[in-house]
Amino acid sequence: MRIDVLGAVRAFHDDGSPVGLGGPRHREVLARLVAAEGRMVTTDTLVDDLWPDPPARAVGALRTFVAALRRALEPGRPPRTPPRVLVTEGPGYALRLPREDVDVHRFQDALARARRNPDAVTGLGAALAAWRGPAYADVTGSAWARRERTRLEELRGEAVELRARILLDSGEGADLVAELGAHVAEHPWREPAWALLARALHRAGRRADALATLRRARAMLADQLGLDPGADLRRLETDILTGSMSLEGTRTAWTGPGVRLGPRTTVDLARTLALAGGDALVHARRDRLAAVVAAERTGDLSLTARIIGAYDVPALWSRADDPEQSRAVVAAAERTLTALGPDGPADLTARLLATVAVESRSADLSGPGLERARQAARQAEALARDLADPALLAFALNGVFLQSFARPGLAAVRDRTGAEILGLATRHELPNFAVLGRLVRLQSASSLGDLDTAASHAAAAEQLAATTEAPLVPVLTGWFRARAAAARSTEPGGPTAATAAAHYRAADDALRTAGMPGLHRGLLPLALLGLRLLHDRPAPTDPHLDWGPYGPWARPLLLLDRGQAEQARAALAAVPGPPPDHMQEALWCLTARAAVRLGERDIAARAVAALRDARAEHAGAASGMLTLGPVARYLAEAEACAAAG
Repeated sequence: MRIDVLGAVRAFHDDGSPVGLGGPRHREVLARLVAAEGRMVTTDTLVDDLWPDPPARAVGALRTFVAALRRALEPGRPPRTPPRVLVTEGPGYALRLPREDVDVHRFQDALARARRNPDAVTGLGAALAAWRGPAYADVTGSAWARRERTRLEELRGEAVELRARILLDSGEGADLVAELGAHVAEHPWREPAWALLARALHRAGRRADALATLRRARAMLADQLGLDPGADLRRLETDILTGSMSLEGTRTAWTGPGVRLGPRTTVDLARTLALAGGDALVHARRDRLAAVVAAERTGDLSLTARIIGAYDVPALWSRADDPEQSRAVVAAAERTLTALGPDGPADLTARLLATVAVESRSADLSGPGLERARQAARQAEALARDLADPALLAFALNGVFLQSFARPGLAAVRDRTGAEILGLATRHELPNFAVLGRLVRLQSASSLGDLDTAASHAAAAEQLAATTEAPLVPVLTGWFRARAAAARSTEPGGPTAATAAAHYRAADDALRTAGMPGLHRGLLPLALLGLRLLHDRPAPTDPHLDWGPYGPWARPLLLLDRGQAEQARAALAAVPGPPPDHMQEALWCLTARAAVRLGERDIAARAVAALRDARAEHAGAASGMLTLGPVARYLAEAEACAAAG
């Protein structure tokens, strides 16, 4: 018998008569076993694949489907004899048919042979002709079938292009124009397909049409994806224009399946703009998301993965500037990872995982999403190390850094990550990541109260920024200098508190137009509150201050300093645990101070448990931008409160 799945699922007996496979679930069970390529599929897997929310009697229903399929596939099998086609194996089932009796297996084997030996091109043509539509076309709504369709469609595109290249290289292929024209219409973003169509037109003596095709490819790539054509496409156009391309067989370099990105893509441009800050940064985020959406619409997994992973702009802050966009990028990256599967290209997988880690840094992430982001960071780092790709490893370590705020007291851990990023970037000439490494180390030194070391990293970052044209760096180091002035305002001979406040306000003015709302919002009020706490003064009372995401933690102290103790107590009771970000030590210290002033022993004890490992650090200083003073001061107060009575 034979089974076909390159189109609707169907089966035929040896005499060519169709097999009655039963209903949709029966066909899906058979199709799922075909996709396993002879491997056993467990009952649990089959149940999960058939039903997103399995009914109570799912296993019984599955056994009924299998029994019916066995009767249909082997109608003449004597009673009580074991089946030979759909067999029970261990905890599941397997399909036992020669590979030549299943169309999808014939296709994959023909493609593998043609990759190794161009003389196998005839068999590849026959295998392509067996396609009747999308694979598993009548298995709708199943995640496994969607993944298989995507994978097989990618292989089909590669097969069409490989066959065309072999024929054109051998001096044939003039009759490929219609086939390649349809292929390009279906997959307009596959750059090799355009080159092959142009070659086929040229082979058919249609030089003007070949040039028009290449110009159409250039315009389409530029207008819809912001891509420049790759070197092979440009070289082909030159060869046709100059007449140096023969009408006979011309062997050209094979660029492989999918679109090969040109030297300047929309994402490349967005990456450049992002480093400029201000409105350019805002537009960069918008254009980056548009490119991701456009790439997904192509259905080209390789292109989509490269577009998503190409935006390796160093990220320093643990709150995203546009959380909604970040969630959209993470969702696209996760969809692409799922479609690529566990055997996807390691470099693309690593970039997608690093993207998940970097873009999942928003403070509103919690629970399984937060754990997934940390897992993605670890996986990206491991893959990047195995690949020995320094630029990829620097990007992956950026994700590791942004996911290293699991609890207070990890400044030394982040400093080691920053040191590795800086070392990689220095050895391999990655200036933007060298800046990131310096700023991470600045933050870590600031957190540990080592202002001299932090200042040296600030100066080195500014020097790098002058050569890489990164205007955001002085904005960030300006905040560090304000933070240092605030700390030194408590020392004899240091600047006054008013001078430190003026430094903070000047830094805020520079940040306001930098295009980083996730960093800017609430930062100045928190910095001014920290300055007042350093000098044991009441909280700022300016009603125009926007406390942004830090409002819940500041509110109890604000109410206390207005004499509203009961309202402060209610506000403190409603305060959640701080999110795992740059400001968690500062927010825990605010909670501790309010608990001490209100005599709330249980809340003080929670703050003690959270802050114990951060005893040697300075509250808020992990940001490199502000300080509430040593954590030890707040911790001692909270310990005394928790132990009182």
